[in-house]
Amino acid sequence: MSVGTNQLFDLSREVLDVASKKVAAIEDITRRTKMLAMNALIEAARAGEAGRGFAVVANEVSEISTQVNTITKSLRSEITARVDHLTSAGSEMVQEMHGRRLADLALNMIEIIDRNLYERSCDVRWWATDSAVVDCVANPTDEARAHASERLGVILESYTVYLDLWIVDLKGEVIATGRPSRYPGARGARVSDTAWFRQALSTRNGGDFTVDDVSSNRCLDGRTVATYATAIRRGGRADGEVIGVLGIFFDWEPQAKAVVEGVRLDDAERAYTRCLLVDARHRVIASSDGRGVLSESIPLRTNGRTMGHYTGNDGGFVGFSVTPGYETYRGLGWYGVIIQKR
Repeated sequence: MSVGTNQLFDLSREVLDVASKKVAAIEDITRRTKMLAMNALIEAARAGEAGRGFAVVANEVSEISTQVNTITKSLRSEITARVDHLTSAGSEMVQEMHGRRLADLALNMIEIIDRNLYERSCDVRWWATDSAVVDCVANPTDEARAHASERLGVILESYTVYLDLWIVDLKGEVIATGRPSRYPGARGARVSDTAWFRQALSTRNGGDFTVDDVSSNRCLDGRTVATYATAIRRGGRADGEVIGVLGIFFDWEPQAKAVVEGVRLDDAERAYTRCLLVDARHRVIASSDGRGVLSESIPLRTNGRTMGHYTGNDGGFVGFSVTPGYETYRGLGWYGVIIQKR
């Protein structure tokens, strides 16, 4: 709960406390006034005929005291009810504002990732038309493979967000890579059973691409990657015959970590906040506390909403937003999620 929220509730309690004390003081005065009126009636009765006029005044004072007491009791009840309502309404308003803020932060996270991954989709489609890449599968001689590997290495020197780039033939064998020395197990690997390879072969034209789920790649030392792929086409033409596949492996972990750890939170909030990226199955693919990546699933309650917030079972807040996509990149149904525990 924020400092502003605490101040609002503290002010409500102070108003109730001050009002209760003032009402109590009025009640005390009316009790004393009524006692004085009763004493005056007794003395008037003793005075007989001479005290009759005084008795009328004493009765009137007693009646006024009774009316004031009734009003003060009603006032106490109304003030308590109004302050309770103010506190409740203020709490709901603050929770709504807080929830919207978390949802906005979740949207910001997933938008940053979307913009980043949009660039990856552009890269794979562009590099698949490179003459060295096309020649490698069109005429797979040792010289062509070596030249393609050299060319991929040059690309990797400029694009540090990738672990490796693979050229794959139609049989699903990796015939050239950009980092053969770093990842010697990649060259010759069979990937025909992977979703990204099969889907890349089925792309309609050079403008299409495919993205695989974030996963660990054993040929890349078990590193976590986001895999983008597209078909390599004869002559590098968008409508050319499919002759191979280009797969590029985005170094997911450091990029995603920078996003989930870079959310704009107050220093005090970070101790009880988890910032997450989850895939379409609600599986954690990035976490600000480093826990649950690729092993934990979040029971996200969206109720059909693309963006929103709700109170969790533990009383904490959950804000979420689904990927809105970016430019021609439609997104993969991923969510940004922020969970705050009480």
